[in-house]
Amino acid sequence: MNIFQLIKKETALLADKIAVVEGEKTISYGQLVAQVEHAARTLKSKGIQRFHRVGFICPNSIDYILVSLAVLSLDAVIVPLSPEHTQEEIEDVVHQMDTEFVITTPGAYQARNSEPLELDGLHRLDIIRHESQRQLPQEYYDINPAFIRFSSGTTGDSKGVALSHESIMERTDLAGEGMRITSADNIGWILSMSFHFVVTILLFLRRGATIAILNHPFEESLIAAMQKMKLTVLYASPFHYDVFTKSAVITRESFGSVRLAISTAIKLPQEIYHGFKEKFGFKLTEAYGIIEVGLPFIAAGEDYLDDATLGPPLPGYQVAIHQPDESGVGEILLKGKGMLDAYFHPWRGRRQALTDGWFNTGDLGRLDDTGALTIVGRKKNVINFAGMKVFPEEVESVINQHPQVVESMVYGEPHGRFGHLPVAWVVARDGHGDKLDVEDLRAHCYRRLARYKAPKSFEVVSDIPKTKSGKIIRRWNHG
Repeated sequence: MNIFQLIKKETALLADKIAVVEGEKTISYGQLVAQVEHAARTLKSKGIQRFHRVGFICPNSIDYILVSLAVLSLDAVIVPLSPEHTQEEIEDVVHQMDTEFVITTPGAYQARNSEPLELDGLHRLDIIRHESQRQLPQEYYDINPAFIRFSSGTTGDSKGVALSHESIMERTDLAGEGMRITSADNIGWILSMSFHFVVTILLFLRRGATIAILNHPFEESLIAAMQKMKLTVLYASPFHYDVFTKSAVITRESFGSVRLAISTAIKLPQEIYHGFKEKFGFKLTEAYGIIEVGLPFIAAGEDYLDDATLGPPLPGYQVAIHQPDESGVGEILLKGKGMLDAYFHPWRGRRQALTDGWFNTGDLGRLDDTGALTIVGRKKNVINFAGMKVFPEEVESVINQHPQVVESMVYGEPHGRFGHLPVAWVVARDGHGDKLDVEDLRAHCYRRLARYKAPKSFEVVSDIPKTKSGKIIRRWNHG
């Protein structure tokens, strides 16, 4: 059974229930299944078969969900691509993942052999055929692949995380227990489906929930969705919650029906957590997800974030700290159901990618006596200042609490005597760029951090470079 067949089976009694809302457009579960099966027949007529890798470029929409499910129903493999990627970036993924097809919104990816793809009830898409350039190992076919998410992995030498239908089923089972999703839930969805789909959208569909796609501008789309339906769950990033917290038109009453507001994609800053809690009267729930592992931590039910702790892993996962130092900080290892099945290029199966079933996340953290996890930073980001460890994420959290600062990035500047000096790029709030009081900012850091952790210099910049998924592209001078 593939994941679409499972969704169809689990929602068989919900044919008339609304599955997805996009503005004024809605689709029921019965309509969704019928349209997916019709689209699948069209895709099959175009040559898409089992095991074919299909690059998919489409903005958040009902179309995105329908086409994804149609590809999965054929036991073909989705390689998601963001509409925000450049032509060069898309070409690189298409080459690295050796896709046989690309389905794209017109204009998002240019190719000579592009032809229109007409699917009833959907906006026009284009389809492009490529010839596979490599011989794949038998293990690729044995794992029953469903998704390949382009990623450089923790070491940077393996590209493309391959997930089977079975791993996706296991992941969604575990995440469903953590979020307690039911058919009574109405989900407000904001994140890019190109980066967030497997554990979340597929889970919501399996449980028969209704997904409300909140497109830009976020404030207006949220209010419209709240008026049209009482949202019970929000799934967004810290950036979105910061927008809602500072919005003059979104009030505490706007969130009256929400039982769960999940923050993910990047680390939830303490100032956003506390600002949201103060305005709306309940806590944000931080979710820690990794494409190779799934969603092992959902800090629900306890006030873990008051001390930046994620809490214990969800049932079905194990966590361990590898080679902890004297303070208990070491590399975070995870084990559980739904782990990656392989890295695609070069091919490394699960046994090769894991060590005795454990996945090294590349993050550093510590466990307390209750088994609750605190993440302190990325191993590769640690700044060694005169033999002492400085975690950029910790310093950034303090800098960002200054009233004149929007965001920051801390990195290590090579120094002959001290190894590396912690220094910071800082984005000032509107109107403060020319008059940011650096000495006051420095004093702010000294009051809240050990002196060796405080940045030795600050540079005001217009923005902090980020990936398409919103993660900081960190500067590091190895010198």
